[in-house]
Amino acid sequence: MAIFLDSGDLKQVRRFMKMGVIRGVTTNPTILCKDGCRGGMKGLKKLETEIASLIKPFPLSVEVTSNDKKEMLDQAIEFSGWAENIVIKIPVHGPEGESVNMEVIHQLESRHDVRVNVTALMSAQQGLLAALAGASYVSIFGGRVNDMGHDCAEEIGKLRDLLDVFELKAKIIVGSTREISNVVEWLDAGAHFVTVVPRLLEGMLVHPYTKETVRMFLADARKLKIKR
Repeated sequence: MAIFLDSGDLKQVRRFMKMGVIRGVTTNPTILCKDGCRGGMKGLKKLETEIASLIKPFPLSVEVTSNDKKEMLDQAIEFSGWAENIVIKIPVHGPEGESVNMEVIHQLESRHDVRVNVTALMSAQQGLLAALAGASYVSIFGGRVNDMGHDCAEEIGKLRDLLDVFELKAKIIVGSTREISNVVEWLDAGAHFVTVVPRLLEGMLVHPYTKETVRMFLADARKLKIKR
């Protein structure tokens, strides 16, 4: 069980890698736009290869930017060649429910030896199908599942049981994390990984009572007048 950092910000990736608390990084077009990725394909390659090098051997998820079958396959093969620890993100289906994505997932894993992270999952049943297609990772959007009035922890538990029973290789990633408490809750429910934005990871670490306690320790240490 581990934490992935949801970020395309090299400064933040370096910061949390130095702490030793993350086990991978996930990106997508929305994250990259927010974090200022520019320069088209050249800029994307430069940023992603830098992140991949920085976190090696941990995985970096890079998402395709098209829903056309040929373009998805071509991009996936190209992106995966940028670094050996890059995993390719493919949405479980297209914007109108197109199922061609599943064909792409299966081909990449079975024919091209490309590791795939199937993303935008909202249910255990989607996760099971993606795992059966050969996916290495299946990503449930936990916050969005909860937004729809369902309990993501239940979906995680059901999917984990299915993966274990059928001995499927896929690992569960849960993203769209809204609250600090989601991280431990979802890992406890059976997720292998939870993705966390820098702000939430900072919130997991810093506690007001810890700050108060450390201030007390330091104040009392000064009273001891210990010198070298």
